[in-house]
Amino acid sequence: MMTAQTDTRTPYGPYSLAADVEITAVQGILRAAGLLGESKRIAYLGLVDPARNAPEASEDRRFRAFIHDVSGGRPADVTVSVSSGAVVSVVELDTAVTGELPVLEEEFEVVEQLLATDERWLKALASRGLDVSKVRVAPLSAGVFEYPEEKGRRILRGLAFVQDFPEDSAWAHPVDGLVAYVDVVNKEVTQVLDTGVVPIPAEHGNYTDPELTGPLRTTQKPINITQPEGPSFTVTGGNHIEWEKWSVDVGFDVREGVVLHNLAFRDGDRLRPVINRASIAEMVVPYGDPSPIRSWQNYFDTGEYLVGQYANSLELGCDCLGEITYLSPVISDAFGNAREIRNGICMHEEDWGILAKHSDLWTGINYTRRNRRLVISFFTTIGNYDYGFYWYLYLDGTIEFEAKATGVVFTSAYPEGGSANISQLAPGLGAPYHQHLFSARLDMAIDGLTNRVEEEDVVRQAMGEGNERGNAFSRKRTVIARESDGAREADARSGRTWVISNPESRNRLGEPVAYKLHAEGQPTLLADPESSIARRAGFATKDLWVTRFAEDEMYPTGDFVNQHAGGAGLPAYIAQDRDLDGQDIVLWHTFGLTHFPRPEDWPIMPVDTAGFKLRPEGFFDRSPVLDVPANAQQSSGCHGDAGGHCHS
Repeated sequence: MMTAQTDTRTPYGPYSLAADVEITAVQGILRAAGLLGESKRIAYLGLVDPARNAPEASEDRRFRAFIHDVSGGRPADVTVSVSSGAVVSVVELDTAVTGELPVLEEEFEVVEQLLATDERWLKALASRGLDVSKVRVAPLSAGVFEYPEEKGRRILRGLAFVQDFPEDSAWAHPVDGLVAYVDVVNKEVTQVLDTGVVPIPAEHGNYTDPELTGPLRTTQKPINITQPEGPSFTVTGGNHIEWEKWSVDVGFDVREGVVLHNLAFRDGDRLRPVINRASIAEMVVPYGDPSPIRSWQNYFDTGEYLVGQYANSLELGCDCLGEITYLSPVISDAFGNAREIRNGICMHEEDWGILAKHSDLWTGINYTRRNRRLVISFFTTIGNYDYGFYWYLYLDGTIEFEAKATGVVFTSAYPEGGSANISQLAPGLGAPYHQHLFSARLDMAIDGLTNRVEEEDVVRQAMGEGNERGNAFSRKRTVIARESDGAREADARSGRTWVISNPESRNRLGEPVAYKLHAEGQPTLLADPESSIARRAGFATKDLWVTRFAEDEMYPTGDFVNQHAGGAGLPAYIAQDRDLDGQDIVLWHTFGLTHFPRPEDWPIMPVDTAGFKLRPEGFFDRSPVLDVPANAQQSSGCHGDAGGHCHS
């Protein structure tokens, strides 16, 4: 069953007006100022967050727009006030310095169209016996390499795949040894690199074809998830959610996707803030094949492609199961027209097993409580990969994020004789090793804005005086006092975590209230520290960064990622070396997957996951779930009475 929230007044942030009306207003303001017209495109449009502590009544509704000129004029970074109906600022960009604006969807077709008439490209295809009409070209962000002639030019690179018929999965047939570089503004193929003919894998990868699926299973019995009285959460104002003591405003940004604002937990008669704003502010996919055909492959799916604009319209029973509430965010297309992403955000509750259980031998009390969580999610498709972004809120105050990666792996030929950097998926078909690295931006507010971060490690205590039996161990916490100490690495052997506390707010034991960040501790960026991708994706070289809050520091890679040479974002932020202890701070947590593709990942990849948890650490005076009732479907012996047993 689903509940569709048709009120789209607040898809962006906690205080939004009618999104479609606002976008239309922005379009009109830009046109009147000559900033949007026949050759001008909107590469990004997003609501500017309210100023810190600004009174709601005085809030100036501002949008930020990145304007690209397809005729070659200078792009612009524009701020528009819908409240006053005026352009607030226009900053012209020198792309040789700032980098390019995000990739436009219309540029995908430009790459394939230009190559379809390029003599060098056609010659390379002919040498492989390929008909250009059956060749698909993946339009891929260029990165920054030793090509001085590309500086200040808007470049995409193209890799080819053969599609024998419309339903054929082209990813099964990569055309290796061939790559093209295209200037999409000047409509010029600047280079075609052909290193020689490589056999094209012939076996198809059509994952719905009966030849591969065989007879479909008939053993599955229905699983029906029902909530006859509806969900336990309420939605007001279009995007404000109240659920089991949690309060949150669900926003949406075309770059970041789902954004959580004003995340707070009701503790008695107090609504206690935990996070001001939480988002996944960047994602990069660096590939590890050193071949000249693919050594440049690294995609910033958030900063270069904008994951929010490719959010899927979700379907009940397919993407979401149970009692579902959908939100339908409204975004702008490249021409400033409002576009609704129908059912783009899915919200529902899930039973999550045992919350707490004890069968006491002395009292005879058998106690069981079941856990549940609120799920806020969206799915996006970026080329061959599909990503699910899932935020979970739990009854005990835990916050969790999980990224789900699926879709089709990026393929290549598999070299005869093997490879140190490529997996073999099928005969002659390879998939380069790669990573999926995310950056969570967590604008913390643990009981307010005077926060502190401490790094916590376990301590092994040597056997000796005071520890004669050698069984003792302890922990130590080190305050991250300045930004110069704010770039941190995980250490699984030390059980490293990070504690975010408020020294001005104490629990009943006199300790600062806190939350603890639990990292999965998977590898960060594996490319060489001197590589181009390491300069451009500096955020991915550390597990945690801690910065002082600044309203213009929104992205770990800086504002303009596409073809930026590197050094922007977090490395620049922490170079200011601002004081952190007891300040308004932001955590930036890097997490992700290192993917050595398996035969089981072909021809479509089962979901793989990565994420992190934030758990209360002395934030509450005692367990916050003592008031959770027994499940109504449980037997009376589960209710905390003496006698009786029950099982999950």
